[in-house]
Amino acid sequence: MDDEADIAVVGAGAAGLMAAIWAGRTLGASGRVIALDGAKKIGAKILVAGGGRCNVTHHTVDEGQYAGSTPHAIRKVLRRFDVPDTVAFFKALGVELKREKTGKIFPVTDDANTVLSALLGAAADAGVELRHPWRVDRVAREGEVFVVRGEGGGAAIRAGRVIIAAGGKALPRSGSDGAGYAMVRELGHSVTPRVFPALVPLVLGKGHWITGLSGISAEVTLELRGGTGKRIKAFTNSMLCTHFGISGPAAMDMSRYLAGARFEDPAAGLVVNWLPGESGDSVDAMLVGLGRTTPSKWLRERGLPERLSEAICAAAGANPAAPGHGLPRDLRRALARCVTQMPLPVVGDRGFTYAEVTAGGVPLSEVDLDTMESRVCRGLHLCGEILDVDGRIGGFNFQWAWASGHLAGRGAADGQKIAR
Repeated sequence: MDDEADIAVVGAGAAGLMAAIWAGRTLGASGRVIALDGAKKIGAKILVAGGGRCNVTHHTVDEGQYAGSTPHAIRKVLRRFDVPDTVAFFKALGVELKREKTGKIFPVTDDANTVLSALLGAAADAGVELRHPWRVDRVAREGEVFVVRGEGGGAAIRAGRVIIAAGGKALPRSGSDGAGYAMVRELGHSVTPRVFPALVPLVLGKGHWITGLSGISAEVTLELRGGTGKRIKAFTNSMLCTHFGISGPAAMDMSRYLAGARFEDPAAGLVVNWLPGESGDSVDAMLVGLGRTTPSKWLRERGLPERLSEAICAAAGANPAAPGHGLPRDLRRALARCVTQMPLPVVGDRGFTYAEVTAGGVPLSEVDLDTMESRVCRGLHLCGEILDVDGRIGGFNFQWAWASGHLAGRGAADGQKIAR
């Protein structure tokens, strides 16, 4: 026999748990909220976020830190449940948060389990029934109710309203394998033509010298340029050299913009400035005055690691140990170019398996931004990563989950109370 609920939440990640909590709180003891998730262990993405510390949000969040749907639409959702609201929400659950110098906000315990345990406790306190592993295969509208069916048939759940928080395709081992897209399409929604990895490490051409510097990081400016040389986007942050290419905040933030640009302009590429704020001319002028100082030592004095400094010199064809006054003009200028505008031959990325978030999804134009209710299927609400919104690294995607989940949960519960 089919089970019944007022609200069924599909997906119990960050956005789904937030939606379930607020749905349960808003409905009160007389309502029934069931949250479903296909994972054996709930909250995998929460537990791995921020190196296991869970970067809950960021001190300064605005629409400029996101891509996908229009900035106006993203701003409207973020303003309905902002950073102070998030901090107060977790404080009420007993989770104290701290702001680090980067602006990132973490639990004072530096333990993601603190965040997940608080969310699960809040869901239980709100009367939410959490069922997992319970993988949803299909959501169908039958008259005035939704029928949520699990894999392999069997008993289904009939619900007055459904919140889909099934995530995107990033980190599929956590359960986000893109199944939610088929569900929303069947219910009348569209999904952007392109769905691709974001916040993902980038792969350089085989044998590139950077791959021999695995583990070395530096503060750089990464710049995205079109095939004509036009500057499109830039990020200044830490970049990590790896055995396959580049990672770290600068590369991760840039990844979705590079992929997006290459859909239209395959010749688009990245250029790295190893000394942010300097230009080819300014570096050339400084190199002229090196005297007996070697170019490698000069780069180390500017904050670059020794092995990286030597490798940059070698890439320009300059002897890293030779006195600077002996640099021929052409080598000096080649070194200045390598330091400030070195092309990076990115051949791809590490895919959804290593991506932290998904770019693309259901456009925000298809939902009511006050309640996250579908404009094409009454009673259906959407939140989290399944929507066409992706943020930079640093807690921005969690803030989107909290904000959109809060609106979806309250919106679904308010709508269900009216329908009773």
